Amino acid sequence: MSLNRTAKGIVLVPTLLLGGAFLSAALWNGEGSEANRPLALAIAAVLLAGGLLTQLLPEAQPETEQEDSSD
Repeated sequence: MSLNRTAKGIVLVPTLLLGGAFLSAALWNGEGSEANRPLALAIAAVLLAGGLLTQLLPEAQPETEQEDSSD
């Protein structure tokens, strides 16, 4: 189970950081930023939702190994 939690963290951190960066870019009041604002908001929403969704997904049940006793 530890590998699954590690994988979730590896997905969560970059998506939240990149989502925050795109959100900041959308809110920036720079010159010419009006045209790219909807695109930056859309990318931020997808990244943030994807990162949070990985944390909400249930963990898979471990498969039990069954030995066949057929002789």
